[in-house]
Amino acid sequence: MENKNLINIHNIYKHFETDEVVTKVLHGISFEISHGEFVAIMGPSGSGKSTLMHILGFLDRPTSGEYIFEGENITEFNDNRLAELRNKKIGFVFQAFNLLPRTSVLENVILPLQYSKDHPDKKGAATKALKAVGLEHRLDHLSNQLSGGEKQRVAIARALVNDPEVIFADEPTGNLDSQSGQQVMEIILELNKKGKTIIMVTHEKYTAETAKRILLIKDGLLVSDTAVKNRVDVRNGLIK
Repeated sequence: MENKNLINIHNIYKHFETDEVVTKVLHGISFEISHGEFVAIMGPSGSGKSTLMHILGFLDRPTSGEYIFEGENITEFNDNRLAELRNKKIGFVFQAFNLLPRTSVLENVILPLQYSKDHPDKKGAATKALKAVGLEHRLDHLSNQLSGGEKQRVAIARALVNDPEVIFADEPTGNLDSQSGQQVMEIILELNKKGKTIIMVTHEKYTAETAKRILLIKDGLLVSDTAVKNRVDVRNGLIK
């Protein structure tokens, strides 16, 4: 029987040590995320939400606690196994886009496939991902020739190209105007409707309420875990 939960986090702590100074960031966080959920993580600056996102996305390790992903305890994996898992199972969308500026849109999206043996037709896979975000007409443009909204859509295509289990979106509308932000959120919502698990960090209450559930982090603690009763419809700005 398939495990209902994609992610199980139990009693996660994270400490950083520099010059004999210990900074405690996360203080025993526990929660579960099911396959196909759309979860927003909110919290003030310094709350630990970005550190939590890095742990969930295999970019960092917890100091202690247990992280079960698809039934496996990833805290026991070595760096190579984590990198392989990250490449196959995780897609990232960052506020700053993180695109190569003098490189074509197509080459930016192909980049994650350079580390994968599962895609013999890398150009075809990248083109399909760009078509999914409405940018197939921009394949040969350099990324620094695009608007902010287009750059974020390229970043989403790059996150999609390996057909990951979960997409992490870190402040995906933070650098965008309202119209571009709406377009990006429409894409994210459509991906969730098609079964992708979405985990989004945001400081915007309006954006968070597009999700099905909100985790509120404060001072390194999970202070609330609530279902969103009246989700925002980004297409027309109304609550549905």
